[in-house]
Amino acid sequence: MAVRRPAEPDRNAPGRSQNGSGSASSWGPVPTTFRSANRSLPRPWEHIFGPLRRGKIDDLVVVGQCGQSIDARIATASGHSHYINGESGLIHLHRLRALLDAVVIGVGTAIADDPQLTVRRVEGPNPARVVIDPNGRLPSTARLLAADGIRRLVVSAVEAPAALPAGVEVVRLPAPDGQLAPDGIIAALAARGFRRILIEGGADTVSRFLAARCLDRLHVLVAPIILGGGRSSLTLPPIERLDEAMRAPMRAHSLGGDVLLDCDLSAQRLPIGRAKIST
Repeated sequence: MAVRRPAEPDRNAPGRSQNGSGSASSWGPVPTTFRSANRSLPRPWEHIFGPLRRGKIDDLVVVGQCGQSIDARIATASGHSHYINGESGLIHLHRLRALLDAVVIGVGTAIADDPQLTVRRVEGPNPARVVIDPNGRLPSTARLLAADGIRRLVVSAVEAPAALPAGVEVVRLPAPDGQLAPDGIIAALAARGFRRILIEGGADTVSRFLAARCLDRLHVLVAPIILGGGRSSLTLPPIERLDEAMRAPMRAHSLGGDVLLDCDLSAQRLPIGRAKIST
């Protein structure tokens, strides 16, 4: 997600504080508390991240995220995208990484941005790094494949080559139409022990998981900027009537100069993992 450094950051906003030194909004204990079954998160983190702790449909939580302008653009018409969202948006993204088990991106984003997909701006553990690469395009020199003790996985088509560094796990799935099914990807990751999964990007990848009804939540970071044209943050199959639209109860949080829209998609999420058992 592209970020823009604000000229006058709001140091009291949840998205600004790293350690919460001297503040009730301390981030430090949140990653550990988040993974504890019977403890609430300190304020304001329970309100923002509490919904990500447990799935409503099954034992999985799948979160998509995107950063955009007010008019839902992630880049100008020429492709320029640095920087749309503020630094607080990047800090929020790193917090998501610190709380979830695995972060997933498409191979196009991996090649274009060469991200590390680590937690560097906040306290917390690094997630496993997953690349969706149906045709074996990911170069072995990609930074997210660096051997640093964190699990690295490449999800590929059955026939795709695997010229990857030692220790990288290759998850082979069928791709009859040249694409890997989002629900199949989530099921394969769940089978490997990942219960909370972040679909980080790019726009096409997040859109595919959203269209396939594989997301429990969607975090949209809206920056105070209007581009007037350019690439859209989400692209879904068109509908003819408003009653066909996805409905997503939404909460808004102020993060520095950006606004986080937390969209609840659980009502339409397809079951993928182990079904919840009523007690």
